Amino acid sequence: MGGSGTWRWVPYNNSTIDLNGKKVPSVSGGTRWGGGLWMNSLDMARFGLLALNRGKWGDRQLIPATWFRDAVVASDHGPDYGYLWWLNTKHQKWPSAPTTSFAAIGNGSNTIWIDPEHDIVIVWRWHQNSGMDGLIQRVLAAVTN
Repeated sequence: MGGSGTWRWVPYNNSTIDLNGKKVPSVSGGTRWGGGLWMNSLDMARFGLLALNRGKWGDRQLIPATWFRDAVVASDHGPDYGYLWWLNTKHQKWPSAPTTSFAAIGNGSNTIWIDPEHDIVIVWRWHQNSGMDGLIQRVLAAVTN
C-alpha cells in the first residue's frame, strides 16, 4: 500500500497475559489512554482508501471484500456500529452524510471517514467531534455542485 514504516501497535500497560511463562500483550482496542494502533495521517488515508475499495489495493485483493461488506452492517451493539466502524444508518452520527458512510474514530476524535457514494475519504485529526457533520456538509456541497 506504500505505507510508512512508522505504524505501531502499542498495548496498554495492564493488557498482558501469561503465555508459557512469558508476558505477552493482548489486543486492547483503540488508542485511548495509551494503547492501540498509532499511524500518521497519510497512512490513515491509505487505510481509508483500502476500506473504501473493500479491501482492494490496485489490482490486489488484500482483505476479502466480504469482510468489509459485513464490517459495515449494524451489529448487536446498535444500529450505528459494525466491526469497529461507526455507521450512519439512522442519519444520527452525521445528519448531512449518506446513510452508507462510516468511520473509524479514535482518541482525540481522530477520524477516518469513508463515503462510498461519493468516493471520498476524509482524515481529520484532533478535532472536536461536534464539528464533523459541518465539515462533511461543506465537502459534499463542494463535490456535488
